[in-house]
Amino acid sequence: MGINLFGGAGVSLSMGHHGPMHAQRHRGSATPGDDGGSATIGTAVHTPPRVTSFRSRRAALNEAQQEVWDRLWPSLGRQAIPTDGDVRPLDAKTWFGRRDTGGQERSDPGMDTGGQERSGGLVLEIGCGTGTSTLAMAQSEPDLDVVAVEVYRRGLAQLLSAIDREGVTNIRLVRGDGIDVLERLVGPQSLTGVRVFFPDPWPKSRHHKRRLLQPATVALIADRLRPGGVLHAATDHAGYAEQIADVGDGEPRLRRVHPDESLPISVHRPTTKYETKARDAGSSVTELLWIRRNG
Repeated sequence: MGINLFGGAGVSLSMGHHGPMHAQRHRGSATPGDDGGSATIGTAVHTPPRVTSFRSRRAALNEAQQEVWDRLWPSLGRQAIPTDGDVRPLDAKTWFGRRDTGGQERSDPGMDTGGQERSGGLVLEIGCGTGTSTLAMAQSEPDLDVVAVEVYRRGLAQLLSAIDREGVTNIRLVRGDGIDVLERLVGPQSLTGVRVFFPDPWPKSRHHKRRLLQPATVALIADRLRPGGVLHAATDHAGYAEQIADVGDGEPRLRRVHPDESLPISVHRPTTKYETKARDAGSSVTELLWIRRNG
């Protein structure tokens, strides 16, 4: 699998996007019928109805995907907002089965992790799609725990199948809205990294309000990053790249960085077949990186 060795943050590259691996098109409840609940961590919930930044679509699982879903989802997955509205913050150490500081193993009911040592950090990927990048990057960084968020069940099922096939133990899945996850499931300064790859660009001007990476969202991400934590965004839409750059540079808690700086997570994405097709068609990708300032 090819790796995207880009030359600098914010530099356009000759690579295309992921096709169905669009990042999550968030700003509302991800699953039709989910209740919003009322719990928050450190940031108030938006009281007006949110403008969704994802598109509605349904796709049934095939027999093999359904089998893996039934077997692994209870231990490796959860809804962002359960149907009963009982929102509980993530307990990542328990969910991933990592050892606590005292050396006592916290078991994960669904997987034998072999008593792994404490994690090198927690990474949130908003909009994992079918999980090609998620899987490859998690495999290259087994010390990091990765929570992959996606609206679409079929994409999560494909990632579950890959996790099962490859025996990967450091990925957990959340079905729902990335904003809900940031607001309600993770606390301030708890994340080592946030990845947002190829969010829906909503190219028409009247739809720009639906874009995920708005100032309020980037401010929320900055709040959830620990000092030195990384926000990594990628898009193949030039206009959206300009907006993301402006919003990220305008957030006072973030500082733009070069990928060659010493960073706590990898910023080298695998090149998917969809990117290869887009590159051949003349598309390009802009990668953007920031770290959370100290203090």
